[in-house]
Amino acid sequence: MKKVMIFAMMLATLAFVTGCKSKSAKETSPKTIENLKAGIIGETTASAKYAAYAQKATEEGFMPIAQLFKAASKAESIHAANHLKVLEKLGEKMDPIDPKFEVKTTKENLQDAITGETYEFTTMYPGFIQSAKDENVKDAVTSFTWALDTEKKHKDFYQKAIDAIDKSETASLPTVFFVCPKCGNTYDAATVTPKCDFCKTPKEKFIAI
Repeated sequence: MKKVMIFAMMLATLAFVTGCKSKSAKETSPKTIENLKAGIIGETTASAKYAAYAQKATEEGFMPIAQLFKAASKAESIHAANHLKVLEKLGEKMDPIDPKFEVKTTKENLQDAITGETYEFTTMYPGFIQSAKDENVKDAVTSFTWALDTEKKHKDFYQKAIDAIDKSETASLPTVFFVCPKCGNTYDAATVTPKCDFCKTPKEKFIAI
């Protein structure tokens, strides 16, 4: 009788484990998958938009601001790639993206960028991070956090650029930026550190813009 009970317990345990393994990522992490896809669309669109904004800034003679937008465009592409890696690790694929945006004056483009970045680090990414924590998708938490922290820095860069335009002091803005290839963290030449503050990648690996 004792052997029968032990065997029954083993079968029950096996059935439980098998049942757990059979659950797909869509079942265990539905919200995170949805958020990863939204994040990829947002970051891909931002990357394309900022590249276009850089071209507009060049046309208007704001070369330092063009460099800023180029650096931000690169950072956003890194965020999109990081989100995609997590999504694919969960066994999901991303549909093709067709970025939609409008290019206006450089000052208007900067304000649009501030609005977008502020929404991301105050509303979008905090929600994404909480859902990823709830669903225990640690890689998503990391990817979302890197993006959130970088967007805060981008917003500050954009605000300084607007202030410089208002004061006719754009020549005083940074002209060289560095982007961490792993997390997208962005520095100007005056604030660059020996290692990335977010992911600890050595400065020697940073992408100079």
